[in-house]
Amino acid sequence: MKNLKALIEKRAELQTEMDSYVTKADTEQRAMTAEEITKFDAAEQAIKDIDATIAREERARATEKKEFKEEKTEERAEVLEERAFANFIRKECGMPVEVRSGEQNFTIANNGAVIPTSIVNRVISTVKEMSPIFARATMFSVKGTLKVPVYGLANTTHDITVGYQDEFTDITADAGAFTSVDLSGFLAGALTLIGKSVINNSDIDVVSFIIKEMGTKIALFLEDELLNGTTDKAEGALSTTNTMNAGSISAITADNLIDLQAKIPTVHQANACWTMAPATFTAIRKLKYGDGKYLIQDSFTGQTPFTLLGKPVYLSDNMPAIGSAAKAVLYGDYSGLAVNMRQNIEMQILNEKYATMHAVGIVSWFEFDSDVIDNQKLATLVMSV
Repeated sequence: MKNLKALIEKRAELQTEMDSYVTKADTEQRAMTAEEITKFDAAEQAIKDIDATIAREERARATEKKEFKEEKTEERAEVLEERAFANFIRKECGMPVEVRSGEQNFTIANNGAVIPTSIVNRVISTVKEMSPIFARATMFSVKGTLKVPVYGLANTTHDITVGYQDEFTDITADAGAFTSVDLSGFLAGALTLIGKSVINNSDIDVVSFIIKEMGTKIALFLEDELLNGTTDKAEGALSTTNTMNAGSISAITADNLIDLQAKIPTVHQANACWTMAPATFTAIRKLKYGDGKYLIQDSFTGQTPFTLLGKPVYLSDNMPAIGSAAKAVLYGDYSGLAVNMRQNIEMQILNEKYATMHAVGIVSWFEFDSDVIDNQKLATLVMSV
């Protein structure tokens, strides 16, 4: 606003200056001198420039106001959804609620109400924050069966080759082969019971509490499946064929970790990270270089608290512990794992089922599948038998 005011004041000064040249020439009954014409034209051009600048500033402000209005509208819609959600739950618990103008209503089903998309999205964000493998995997959302093409050798020896050739000599034709990884969808569900005593406590943010509880349960389930998988269901990252034997049932060496990291080609190292069980992390943290410096270092990136051989370290209770034939350490770029979320998370509030328990049920349903699509990006350290 200060700049606009200064421009308007400057414009007025220039207009007065132009008028003075004309008035002086009229008073003296003569034409304007060459110097006066030059100054007049300069003032006129300056006014045109100021007018153009003012017009641009006004257009910019109009755009800013429009964008701000759109943002406020979206924000208001989310606030209304969350307030309506909280009111619905409190109402089901027999608590008085304040219904405001424009309050959003729920579509009530046979045994509950469908939770708004904005809240479901917050649950998904919580899952991503808690499970790095879900956040870093290659995501799809296909209703039918998704066929992901995977390139590999036609057999143990055939691949595309490049080399020196002689004139008039045939090049031996050779090629790899494309196969596919099929991703469908397996139904999964999560149920959280919220005590009415918690809901009745007006000091508790009911929406945030439910999002945290549901997000935690879904994250733990998905992380387990995306790491370990289940027979005849989703395949996890630990199913990668890119493996290395530790040479021991109970111990992991620094050389093991260096060799495992080298199993991933340099082109895939940029986004690589480590995942291991807390007990495995404790064992590895005691490993040192020859100069007495620990392999695991404090991280200064803020991504994770620790780094190992320059890459972030994530801990998961779902990773196998060190033991016979255990896949104790996972390393690589998690985009080598594909996840098909065929049906986004849908949540419902169960009104009557848990009334005798003085609780409200929050149930979520989703369909997903996962499998490794690039074994070059993922490698596991397997303990000896």
